[in-house]
Amino acid sequence: MNHYEQAIHDYKESVGAFQQMSPDFTRAYNEFTGASFAEGAVSQKDKQLIALGISLASQDEYCILYHTMEALHKGASKQEIYETLQVATALRGGSAFSQLSLVQGALSEFSNRMQ
Repeated sequence: MNHYEQAIHDYKESVGAFQQMSPDFTRAYNEFTGASFAEGAVSQKDKQLIALGISLASQDEYCILYHTMEALHKGASKQEIYETLQVATALRGGSAFSQLSLVQGALSEFSNRMQ
């Protein structure tokens, strides 16, 4: 398992452990986020790209990895992901652009798994 997969795996394990302590909260959170990312007027792919942009702007590494992977799963191209990074950079400046290497690594790893 590489660094990117390990980070997502660790996050999911942490959520699982938290779920043991607070099942009602975790269930409600999962239902809420599931509804938020459901297909609607905005496609699931576009919702993942929006989430990636917000993750980049807030420099949330776990969410950057997760939403890069999910955007690919929902059919986003590398170009769409890079343009999402560009928009986040335009709004957030250098702090979003500094996450470029994290996005490049995640794209490389998760793109290989999609093929």
